[in-house]
Amino acid sequence: MKLQEAKQQFIQNWGALGTQWGINRTMAQIHALLLVSADPLSADDIMTQLKISRGNVNMNVRELLDWGIVEKVLIPGERKEYFSAEKDIWKVAMRIVKERKRREVEPILSALNELKEVEGDKNSKDVKVFVDTIGDIQKFANQASKGVDGLVRMDEHWFTGTLLKMFK
Repeated sequence: MKLQEAKQQFIQNWGALGTQWGINRTMAQIHALLLVSADPLSADDIMTQLKISRGNVNMNVRELLDWGIVEKVLIPGERKEYFSAEKDIWKVAMRIVKERKRREVEPILSALNELKEVEGDKNSKDVKVFVDTIGDIQKFANQASKGVDGLVRMDEHWFTGTLLKMFK
């Protein structure tokens, strides 16, 4: 398989995988393109290679920047903005995990806290079932949140430990 064909297949597969992670296909395809590009790309380069509109590129690149998995690159003498993806896939995964926790888990925990304080007769079967169910979901969500925090801490401790070993 030639390189260009392999890149296109990777971009298509990464795009399909992205939809399973809850992000849109185009955003994942832009990320994939930047991930396998040796040099930073401009919005025009992305538009041309993926055959998508400028607005679509701008909107999705902005989101990738917000997620922290793509960065702007300044090229001396160029007026255009260029973009590059983080190449360390472990860092990408950790940033995605942190961002998804912030966007998905934390709001649900907040909502569950409010829902748990439902008014009504505490002896009512309906109120009891509701409060117990919300409590069980909240316990699960808290455990998931702690698991994510543990994974992130493990990664940070691994990095710190490795860094200290380098200086010994």
